[in-house]
Amino acid sequence: MPELPEVDVVRQGLEPAITGALIEHVEILDPRSLRRHQGPQEEFVHTLEGARIHAVARRGKFLWCLLENSTGALVCHLGMSGQVRLGTPESDFGPHLRIRFDLVTDSGDPITMGFVDQRIFGSMALDELIPTADGYPGGQGSEQAVIPRSVAHIARDPLDPAFDEKRFSRSLRAKKTEIKRALLDQQLMSGIGNIYADEALWATKLHGRFPTSRMTPGKTRELLAALRAVLTKALGEGGTSFDQQYVNVNGASGYFSHSLNAYGRSGMPCSRCGTIIVREAFMNRSSHRCPSCQRVPRKR
Repeated sequence: MPELPEVDVVRQGLEPAITGALIEHVEILDPRSLRRHQGPQEEFVHTLEGARIHAVARRGKFLWCLLENSTGALVCHLGMSGQVRLGTPESDFGPHLRIRFDLVTDSGDPITMGFVDQRIFGSMALDELIPTADGYPGGQGSEQAVIPRSVAHIARDPLDPAFDEKRFSRSLRAKKTEIKRALLDQQLMSGIGNIYADEALWATKLHGRFPTSRMTPGKTRELLAALRAVLTKALGEGGTSFDQQYVNVNGASGYFSHSLNAYGRSGMPCSRCGTIIVREAFMNRSSHRCPSCQRVPRKR
């Protein structure tokens, strides 16, 4: 599933292209991609046609387009294989195109946006905007202190200027679980999935089963610094692509996979100590760690 860097690469690609654009026509090619929309697809189409996009925002793994003079937003979740692609009216986005938007930019140029989703785990929906609980802007790319109702339960991510480190540290210790489980909890901190959790834990030499109750403020600061470093580097390299299921708005793959130190490197030597990276079962997925650098925590 695309994580924070991959989703923000999409947001950064959309922002200069569609901010201020007028949505002229919407075509639903597969209604399954509207399964999170609370209402008929005709309402989805009718509301968006004639609307103008004010901004493109992100919190965690959720994207949304704020609409001018509207209390609603177009919310997008990429799921496992969702893509938001940009092209011309003549562009062919392939057999997995689910929703097509024909727009006119504020400079009068036609542009087409396609929601492509091979496995149909992603979705688009219209949702009402509500005030943020802390009074700060809803997410990256937005100056408004509002957020779609369906996204309000998602915590802020470590790159968000409004992320509260002290509150996160307290909540982490109170969680009484394992550190990797906590990192994947989108209501504690958003945007982190399997890839970047493994990378940050490797960077801080923490085992995924390290108890959160033993995370001191100093350890938490170190972990947050590692998360920010790996997320920022991944953003600069266009995210992580292992196949064509994740691409940016122009169809190009990210290349952060070449910078990974733990995730997907089982059987290869640790770049820090040379020990062979191992892969272990974790929550119906896999964890990757160095047995020498990231030792099993001792029980107290």
